[in-house]
Amino acid sequence: MARSELQHHLHQHFQQQKRQLKGQIKFVRSRLLKALHGFRREELTALCRRLGVAPGDRLLVHSSYDAFGAFLGAPSDVVASLQDAVGPGGLVAMPTIPFDGLALDHIRSGRVFDVRRTPSRMGLITEIFRRSTGVVRSVHPTHAVAAWGKGADTLVADHHLAATPCGRGSPYARLAERDGKVLLLGAPIEAMTYFHTLEEELGAGMPVSPFTDEQFTVPAVDATGRTLEVRTRLFNPELSRRRQVARLRAPLEARGAWAEGRVGTVRAILLRMGDVAACARALAAEGRYCYDGL
Repeated sequence: MARSELQHHLHQHFQQQKRQLKGQIKFVRSRLLKALHGFRREELTALCRRLGVAPGDRLLVHSSYDAFGAFLGAPSDVVASLQDAVGPGGLVAMPTIPFDGLALDHIRSGRVFDVRRTPSRMGLITEIFRRSTGVVRSVHPTHAVAAWGKGADTLVADHHLAATPCGRGSPYARLAERDGKVLLLGAPIEAMTYFHTLEEELGAGMPVSPFTDEQFTVPAVDATGRTLEVRTRLFNPELSRRRQVARLRAPLEARGAWAEGRVGTVRAILLRMGDVAACARALAAEGRYCYDGL
C-alpha cells in the first residue's frame, strides 16, 4: 500500500472512530439527562398553565428542540402538550420560515416557496407541527405561519397580500389583534418574530427604515398548486444585523409582564403581545430602539 493510500485509510478510520465516539457520548448524555431531569407531556402543559396560558388562548410559539434533551416523549408530544394547554377553543401558531439567515439573501437565491412542500427551518418542532393533522399554513415566501385551532383558517388567510412579511394583514399582526401571547420554549426573546410587526408600526419614526426601499415580486405556490405573485418589502439587512430585541426584557420585567419558568431542561417564557408592544412604543417615544447604534 502506498504511503498516500495508507494516510488516507488512517484518516478515514480516525474519522469513523470519532463519529462513533460522538454518537456514544450523545447517547450517554441523553440517558443521563432523562434520568436526572426527565419530564413528560403533562408536566410541560402544567408549566404553561403556571406561566399563565389559559384555555382559549392564542399562542405564537418559538422553540428549540435542543433544549428538550430530557423530554420523555417525541416532538409530536410537545405539539400535543401545547394543544392541551389552549384547549379546543384556543389556537397554536408557529412561524415556519423556510430559510436561515436574511430574507433578502433567501429571495435572491431563487428558491420558490410551496406551502405544501417547503419545510420549516425554524426547528424540528415547527416542522412536525406543520405536518400535523388539522394544521393550516399561510402562503408567504419568507415568513409563513402554521396554525391549529379555533380561527386558524382566518388567521393565515391572504398572508401573501400583506405589504410586509409580518405587518398589517399578516398572521403575526392578527394574533396581536386577538390579544395573542408569545411562548418561548428553550428559545431566547431574540427569536420573537412578532417584533417584526412592531418594526412596521414604529418604522416611520425611526431614523433608519427597517425595510428595504425596493418592493420585491416573488412567486409562491398555494395549497391548490397555483403560483401567486407576492409583492412585499423585506427587512433591511444592515439594520437586521444590529437588531437587539433583548432590550425589551428590562421594561417587560419592570412592567411585571415577564413570566418565566422551567421544567426539566427547558426554560419557558410567556409574554403578552400587548405588553411587548407597549414597551416597544414607550422606548420609541424616548427615541430609543432595539438596534445597536439607535
